[in-house]
Amino acid sequence: MIGIREKIGYGFGDMASSMFWKLFGSYLMIFYTDVFGMPAAVVGTMFLITRVWDSALDPIIGVIADRTQSRWGKFRPYLLYLAVPFAVIGVLTFTTPDFSDGGKVIYAYLTYSLMMMVYSAINVPYASLLGVMSAEPRDRNTLSTYRMTFAYIGSFIALLLFMPMVNQFSKGHGEQHGWMMSVIVIAVLCVLLFYGCFAWTAERVRPIKERQNSLKGDLHDLLHNRPWWILLGAGVAALVFNSIRDGATVYYFKYYVIEEEYASVSLFGISFVLSGLYLAVGQAANIVGVVLAAPLSNCIGKKRTYMWAMSIATVLSVFFYWFNKEQLMLMFVFQVLISICAGSIFPLLWSMYADCADYSELKTGNRATGLIFSSSSMSQKFGWAIGSAVTGWLLAFFGFEANAVQSEEAIHGIRMFLSWLPAMGTVLSVIFISMYPLSEKEMGKITNQLNDKRK
Repeated sequence: MIGIREKIGYGFGDMASSMFWKLFGSYLMIFYTDVFGMPAAVVGTMFLITRVWDSALDPIIGVIADRTQSRWGKFRPYLLYLAVPFAVIGVLTFTTPDFSDGGKVIYAYLTYSLMMMVYSAINVPYASLLGVMSAEPRDRNTLSTYRMTFAYIGSFIALLLFMPMVNQFSKGHGEQHGWMMSVIVIAVLCVLLFYGCFAWTAERVRPIKERQNSLKGDLHDLLHNRPWWILLGAGVAALVFNSIRDGATVYYFKYYVIEEEYASVSLFGISFVLSGLYLAVGQAANIVGVVLAAPLSNCIGKKRTYMWAMSIATVLSVFFYWFNKEQLMLMFVFQVLISICAGSIFPLLWSMYADCADYSELKTGNRATGLIFSSSSMSQKFGWAIGSAVTGWLLAFFGFEANAVQSEEAIHGIRMFLSWLPAMGTVLSVIFISMYPLSEKEMGKITNQLNDKRK
């Protein structure tokens, strides 16, 4: 039985990861275009190149983690040793050096590439922990729920407070200083959370055979794992949906809604802008989706819950296109509804990855938990890479100009980013998950057979 402290501890890990991940998804594009000073098309290309390259690295990290032997287990040591590098490189990514335009591009490529690599190096082992903390599917559903709840809490805090911190730190120093100092605050908190995750979790599940399979054997088993391929496709499509919506939000409110024409909302002496509130409300609604995911999936199954959530998100996203810039209430209401749907699918995906590890172990005798779970990080990066690249390229295609009044064509494109384009991602995700074969009944059989073999 997994205790409450361990569930919270596991949640701390994704709380840390998600704080930075949401900063990348929601603010890094506009940081590079409006603060750092890079063209949108160049940023889009950089996102695609670095993330695709880094995605290919994820399975390698998974393989290395599977072969790690230490007194703390296979996966927990990475939380201990990589927390500080994760924080330091994150700060460097949001730092603007006094270089030429070409020098800035090189600096951005280097720091962003390093950030994505260290993110993988700590996040793949962290994700893999889910597969070895408990062998029970219901425990995994619960752990996934805690993971995603804390992830969204972290995202909520980061998105709500980030721009107010930027504005505060910028006073008397400049905008670039404000961005860097705000990231430093987030980075310190992330280090503490990773250490908490390391201290409060434990690895319990041992493979049927202790002898490690060869790398060739691991890859062969993975490539013949049909449920894994299906989840990879569904995960990529879901992240395309999320990345386009998150990455375009600040542009939508800055250039379409014209948020500077509205009075900022002040709480406890802190001023919040509309885009920050919109993103933060979405994260709060994500938590509602996470909480609903476990009881719904236990009632109607993971697959059906996923398909219904993404189908509803598709319809709601399409309707978003017809909102005019004065319909703020409708924008926020639809953001809540769409985010509830989006929040419910990710704990289901993590739980299904653990099921894939069990499926692989029963079929091949080889568990390869780290390699299986590396696909979660890989799908994240592929999804964000595609979504971010498309956002950058289409901004350039529609004639976007940073810090200027936008043309009608550019405004049309920005509206598409919160409606039709993410809807394409949800449709693809539904198509993929409809083919997923590991039902609750099937997993019950697999779990019983594995337990018999471990006795």
